[in-house]
Amino acid sequence: MSSIAKKLQEQQYEDQQQQQTHQTVVIRKAKISIGEVILLCALAIMVTFLGVKIVSNQAAIYETNKEIQQVEVSIDKQSKVNEDLKVQVDELSTYERIWKKAEELGFKLNKNNVKGVQ
Repeated sequence: MSSIAKKLQEQQYEDQQQQQTHQTVVIRKAKISIGEVILLCALAIMVTFLGVKIVSNQAAIYETNKEIQQVEVSIDKQSKVNEDLKVQVDELSTYERIWKKAEELGFKLNKNNVKGVQ
């Protein structure tokens, strides 16, 4: 039995040496594959593009609203001018003023030439 015990002892010794001499090399795979990296880059580019697009659209809307407000202000000003001119026309087209101006220019009223319009 001594030879069997000796063989067992040698075998255990060899196993211990093999365990000590073997270095375990652990190959770790990347957590994200190349396809996923490409998809993530495409997603980031799309999000960036959409963000820029939204901001530029908002800037264009702001500019358009600003122009609309300026046009509305100018329309209001022109409406006021038009109202003032209408008031002036009404004041200048009164019958008394026209008759006074006609007399100043030498026109005389001839009742035979006056016709009434219905």
